[in-house]
Amino acid sequence: MSIDTIEGGKIKWCIEQHVKTNHYYDTYLPYEFHLRMVAQVCKQFIAVPERQWSELEVACWGHDLIEDTRVSYNDCKEVLGEYVADIIYAVSNEKGKNRKERANEKYYFGILATEGALFVKLCDRISNVQYSKMTKSKMFEMYKKENPEFLFRLSPMPSNYEVMGKYLSNLFND
Repeated sequence: MSIDTIEGGKIKWCIEQHVKTNHYYDTYLPYEFHLRMVAQVCKQFIAVPERQWSELEVACWGHDLIEDTRVSYNDCKEVLGEYVADIIYAVSNEKGKNRKERANEKYYFGILATEGALFVKLCDRISNVQYSKMTKSKMFEMYKKENPEFLFRLSPMPSNYEVMGKYLSNLFND
């Protein structure tokens, strides 16, 4: 997507928010690296009406804004639109002292109750698992251990997302 388009400008804004907070991926990569990976997974699995395609791609680029930058829901809504802001809000972890507290019942309910959020969350998780597998990171084993509960909490999955769930599970078979 060209930065000269409306959506491209929104993507650029998402990237800039991570740059402003010196946010890195895996301690040394610009955070844009992760966002690009999530957007690539989005392109790989996109199976929604074309009207939502560009909004879902923008949501993939912005999925960590509320969680990891100094951006609020209202900032996202103003710049990216309400549909995208709702997705970003839904996939943002709750407050908590550990992963289990941050990914609680309310968190999963929000993902399931928000149109597009399940797709974006699966894109994010697939991207994280692919990266951790490629780099042989200890995170890979953590994602592998979490995967059964992660998929259970996101079920029943609509049939058009089942292929993503199967793809994610197959990443652990090697």
